[in-house]
Amino acid sequence: MNGYLAAIIVYAVALVALGWFIGKRVTGAGAFFVAGRNLTSGLLFTSLIAANIGAGSTVGVAGIGYQYGISSWWWIGSSAIGSLALAFWVGPKIWRVAVRHNLYTLGDYLELRFCRSFRGLISGMMALGTLALFSGQLIGIAWILNVVAGLDKVWGVIMGAVVVTLYFSAGGLLSATIVNLVEIVVIFAGFLIAAPYALAHVGGWDALQAAVAANHGQAAVTAKYFAWDGLGATTILGYLIMLIPAFCISPGLIGKVYGARDEKAVRIGTAMNSLVQFGFAFLPAIIGMCAFAAFPQLSNREMALPMAMKEMMPFGVSALALAAIFAAEVSTADAVLYMLATSISKDLYKTFIRPDLSEEALLSASRTITVGCGVVGVLLAVLLPNILTALQIFYTLMSVSLTAPLVFGLFSKRAASQGAFVSALGGIGITLFLQFANQGKGIWILNAASTGILASLLLMALSLLVFSRDSRQESG
Repeated sequence: MNGYLAAIIVYAVALVALGWFIGKRVTGAGAFFVAGRNLTSGLLFTSLIAANIGAGSTVGVAGIGYQYGISSWWWIGSSAIGSLALAFWVGPKIWRVAVRHNLYTLGDYLELRFCRSFRGLISGMMALGTLALFSGQLIGIAWILNVVAGLDKVWGVIMGAVVVTLYFSAGGLLSATIVNLVEIVVIFAGFLIAAPYALAHVGGWDALQAAVAANHGQAAVTAKYFAWDGLGATTILGYLIMLIPAFCISPGLIGKVYGARDEKAVRIGTAMNSLVQFGFAFLPAIIGMCAFAAFPQLSNREMALPMAMKEMMPFGVSALALAAIFAAEVSTADAVLYMLATSISKDLYKTFIRPDLSEEALLSASRTITVGCGVVGVLLAVLLPNILTALQIFYTLMSVSLTAPLVFGLFSKRAASQGAFVSALGGIGITLFLQFANQGKGIWILNAASTGILASLLLMALSLLVFSRDSRQESG
């Protein structure tokens, strides 16, 4: 066994042991789902930032940086803007409703504000999309293990799923939040040290520019590589429209907000998470660019980050950096499992199949469902080709179907159940039509998903003029 793999295995075992130790203190569904609503601003920050820095924000962004340059910053930058909206707009308002009505999941709110059928529709779609998101995190883990130990994708995916499923199933949000404290230290230490080492390896910023120019061979392409709009206006606008809503209405992030101790913790913890994302976004982008300078012939751009971490720095730094990527993927994977466990156990199983389920039985069912989702996530990860494909399935499905109903439901007393259905189904229908009948292109410079999101917002706005809201429904 090589030293890199040994370090990652030791780290993984430590995470599982910590998760199970915390899990012994979790005896009720309230602790499993919302950590007893005791998260301080610091704990909420670590839980959110650990969820938001995952495979897409590390391996995926470095891969975009490898191919397109510094403009890969926009993936995480768009997410950070969405987190600001969660901190000061959506989060405090929905937290107040959650505390007043003892809500555990976003589905609880959708039923309270609209109706049970709409809760079932959204929860079903979110379960499917979240499985794709979970598989994306497992693919990220697999690429790391492939580089450091030559493990096939299948075995890397299985190892990642076992680690995350074991420690999350033990204690849910409470276990994940405490484990996230360890993961965040490793993630930031690894990336803050690795980025300067990678840049030094290629000779500094001027040498990086020269190497990129030599590899591309065209001055115009090189200039675009170091430009903020290098990805192109269409792609950047697509990121903004898809990711800003996704990171302020995600069921997993909303669930973490539910766990906050008070409204101040919501604002401070979530805002800190946003600010850190803005800064962190530069690190994987720069490392990906350095990887292109050093290894311009990689067949899979998503190998850029683990290759750079292994080949461009001394063993001690390299082992820490690779553990940082592993920590990033695992920390987000547990957030995704949280979304899956809550959506399936509380929003679907208890709501529609076993409404008489006790708190203890719900906890047991949630743990069983977590394990089952881990197995399905492995199968899907083996089938999907790369990380960003998996992530875009989730973000598109969530943003198109959920943004308009949630925002209008929170901030307009006139929003009705009928409008929520029309908005969600209409947006998804338009997106699917454009994706398959128009090669993914939307109106103007927008893609199919961006057009679908805007269409759902327009449909929801028009519904305010057409449908009457049931006075029994709870306003935000």
